[in-house]
Amino acid sequence: MSIFKSHIVQMGAYTPPLEGRDPHDHLLLDFNERTLPVCPSVKEAMIDFIRADRLQCYPSYGNIAAKIARYCHVDTDQLMITNGSDQGIELIIRSACREGEEAIIPRPSFAMYQQVARVENLNIIEPSYSRDNGFPRQAVLDAISDKTRLIVISNPNNPSGTIVAREDILEIAAAAPNAAILVDECYFEYTQKTVADVVEQYPNLLITRTFSKTWGLPSVRLGYVISNSENIRALLNVRGPYDVNQLAVVAIDAALSNPGYTEQYVKEVMEVSKPMFEDFLNSKGIDYWPSVANFIWTFPNNPDEIEKYLRSHHILVRPKADESGKTGLRINLGNKAQTESLIQTLSRII
Repeated sequence: MSIFKSHIVQMGAYTPPLEGRDPHDHLLLDFNERTLPVCPSVKEAMIDFIRADRLQCYPSYGNIAAKIARYCHVDTDQLMITNGSDQGIELIIRSACREGEEAIIPRPSFAMYQQVARVENLNIIEPSYSRDNGFPRQAVLDAISDKTRLIVISNPNNPSGTIVAREDILEIAAAAPNAAILVDECYFEYTQKTVADVVEQYPNLLITRTFSKTWGLPSVRLGYVISNSENIRALLNVRGPYDVNQLAVVAIDAALSNPGYTEQYVKEVMEVSKPMFEDFLNSKGIDYWPSVANFIWTFPNNPDEIEKYLRSHHILVRPKADESGKTGLRINLGNKAQTESLIQTLSRII
C-alpha cells in the first residue's frame, strides 16, 4: 500500500533522453538548445561569484526581476522569476486547478503540461494540431465548459513550430474567463510574438518564458512568469523564497547586460540557417511542418535509418511521432556552419 496518491503511483515519469549528450562529441540538434557557447562575460560573472566565496550564503536576488521586466517591457510587479519555465508551468497549474477539473491541452506538445496536469489529477481534453490547419482554435473553443480551469497554448508549439495568432489567444481568454490561460512563450526570442502587453486587460492570461533555449542557459535553470500583478502576488505565495539558484541569477544578469550576443545568434539561425535547411528539405521532397521557431519537424521516408546515421556521425536529432503514429525527426538549427555540416551529412543518406 503506497503512502502516495494512487494516480501518482500509476503515472510514468517524464524522462527525456539525456544520457550520452556531449557537446564536445556531438552536434546537439535534439533539444532545441542554443548550439553555441554562452557569452564569455556570463562565464566570467559566474566564476567571479564563486571566487567571491558567496556559495555558503542563501540566494539574494537583488533587482533581477526588475531587469528582466525591463527587457520584457512589463512592470516589475507583473513578473516572477522561477526555477526554469517548468516551475512556472507547475506553479500555475497547481495554483489554478483542483482534482477532477478540466484542462484543455492541444497535442502534440511539450510533455510537462500533461505531466503536471496528471499530477493534479485533471481531466485532460486534447484537441489536435494539424499540418494544414495549425492550432485547433475552434476545437479549443468548443471544448470550453464550466469545468474548464486550464487551457495551455504553446506559442510557438513544440514539436511542430506552429504559431498561434494573437487574436485566437485573446478570443480563448475571453471565452474562458474562469480558466487559467497558460501561454508558453519559451521561444519568444525567435518569434517576437507575445501577449505580455495585455495581461492587465485579460486577468486570466499567464505567460511562461525561459533563459534555457535562446540564451543557452538550461543548466542553471531560470525562467519567469508574466501576468497581472494580482496573479503574481498569488504565485509568490506558492513559490519558495529560495527556489531560484543564485548562480542562475548571476548568469542571467550578465547575459542581459550583453543582449547583442544572443540577438546575433537568433538572427543567424532564423535568417540564414533556417531558410537554408528549408531549401534543402524542399529540394529533396521531404515533408515538414511549417515552423516559426528554431526547429523543424521533418518527415523523411526512413526516419529511423536517418536518425541512426546522424548519430553515428555525431549529430543528435529527436524522433517525434505525430497523431497517426508516423515518426518524424525534430531538428533544431544552429549557426550557418553547423547547418551546412548537417546538410552535407544528410545528403549522403537521402
